[in-house]
Amino acid sequence: MTPPRKLSMNINEQTVNVVKIGDDDYICLTEMAKSAGSERALHSWLRSRNTISFLGLWEQHHNADFNLHEFVKIKSRTGENSFNPSIKEWVESTNAKGVVSRTGRYGGTYAHKDIAFEFGTWLSPEFKLLIITEFQRLKANEQKQIEWDSHRYLSQVNYRLHTDAIKEHIIPTLSAGAIQQYTYTTEADMLNRIVFGQTASEWKKSNPSLAKGQRNQRDFATSEQLVILANLENLNSHYITEGKNQPDRIVILAQAAQRQYESLVKTRQITRDLENDRKRLK
Repeated sequence: MTPPRKLSMNINEQTVNVVKIGDDDYICLTEMAKSAGSERALHSWLRSRNTISFLGLWEQHHNADFNLHEFVKIKSRTGENSFNPSIKEWVESTNAKGVVSRTGRYGGTYAHKDIAFEFGTWLSPEFKLLIITEFQRLKANEQKQIEWDSHRYLSQVNYRLHTDAIKEHIIPTLSAGAIQQYTYTTEADMLNRIVFGQTASEWKKSNPSLAKGQRNQRDFATSEQLVILANLENLNSHYITEGKNQPDRIVILAQAAQRQYESLVKTRQITRDLENDRKRLK
């Protein structure tokens, strides 16, 4: 089983971890209570009849294996002085999945975000607003990273198509191995100059602090640059197959890059305008 992927938020200068369990986000309630300055709040929250009712309702909507019979028994005991359930007892008796206990480095009590936000209300309305705002920021950053990774992957795939086209249609006309390597570099440099305004080696010389390990200018590119680069690599491989020489391809690809850049900028502006309109209507 693939281990859950961890993310983290910073609330009141305290780390609140978020893990992915399946496709769902689970937030650490233990760390939420600590960041709110009320470490024993979780214990009190679980004893509440409203909490047990909410947890049971959530499970009935999201968990086909929820033990409703045991839930009714537990709910009937809320309010008794002896009613002191633990997360482990709740999960084991009802087969609940909305709240889980984890051990190890990132141990603690975690809950599905719906339940975590409800716990935030218990801590205070102000804290609930903090946790929701920070969680939204976290998800927005996560989405940007996903988009960047997808563009980066697309660029890598098209780079392979690009180099295969060079090998099949340009390399056979050359003989020396050194010239073969130079040809690959020349084609890559051509595209780098069109998209970034400089070759990879020029970028490394200009940015020694960034060019560490295997990192290059593509690792610091905008999503628009990576999209254009991926498209140009695909176009270039097509034109190489057609037998177009490099000077002709430079002109064609530079014009294509300009058109794509203008289109992406226009699309981004339209998206921003729509988002601003939505905010004004709220």
